[in-house]
Amino acid sequence: MTERTTSDSGWAGWRRHELELKGRGRIRVHEADGPDGAPTLALLHGLAATGPLNWFAAMPALARVFRVFVVDHRGHGGGIRTNRFRLADCADDVIAVADELGVDMLTAVGYSMGGPIAKLCWNRHPDRVDSLVLCATARHFVRREVQALGNAIMPGAVLAARAVPRFFLDRVIDGMLQRTDDPAAREFLRSEMAGTDPGTLMQAVRALIRFSSHDWLADIDVPTAVVITTRDEMVPPQRQYKLAAAIPDARIFEVEGDHFACVRAADRFVPALVEACEYVTTR
Repeated sequence: MTERTTSDSGWAGWRRHELELKGRGRIRVHEADGPDGAPTLALLHGLAATGPLNWFAAMPALARVFRVFVVDHRGHGGGIRTNRFRLADCADDVIAVADELGVDMLTAVGYSMGGPIAKLCWNRHPDRVDSLVLCATARHFVRREVQALGNAIMPGAVLAARAVPRFFLDRVIDGMLQRTDDPAAREFLRSEMAGTDPGTLMQAVRALIRFSSHDWLADIDVPTAVVITTRDEMVPPQRQYKLAAAIPDARIFEVEGDHFACVRAADRFVPALVEACEYVTTR
């Protein structure tokens, strides 16, 4: 049996669950029912974010059309506590949450780091994922020579983050706060980030450095949309276009914005995201 604690999320129509997944750990999930019989979206956030931080601008619009659940990945916000971060484990967590919520089939919607997790949901559980929406993401995130450097540096960074977690987390939060002056938004960000584990965050960086889906992207056989942030300096647009070109029949949706378009350019990003989700779920 899994343990579930459910409460009002504070957003109209949304519920917050604290799920104790057997053999995995406790995870925070936000859920909205959407219209009767609507397809289900699983929203998967990016590195150093949480589900609500990444998706809050899009959640109301998506819930008007779809059933939606939003997870916090391992070590992020209310995600599962772990000493070893693996993207594959995050993908398996999503399916375990779907099991708990009674969801048989889902569309995996991934942003940045959530893109690899969404692809791994399909790769590892093809009988549960009937479409993909990949936003501001890529086949891989660093060149081979940078991978070698990252593999050499990151173990020390993980140890340092575990030794002085408050210092590392404060630096991450300070960097994020530079992007907003609104007091309510700043408090929301601090509250969301309070549960993040810096050591796991550094492990997530290492996992992204090592990640590549080159060898199996062409095998993706479900409807796929790629939402490209055309002014992205963190995941360059040319890598996003190459991702779309490598997936059979993937459709491109362009958003003029940087890597934080889901928040900074929400007026453009949200309509494109809704359109992308409608496209893949009606094919």
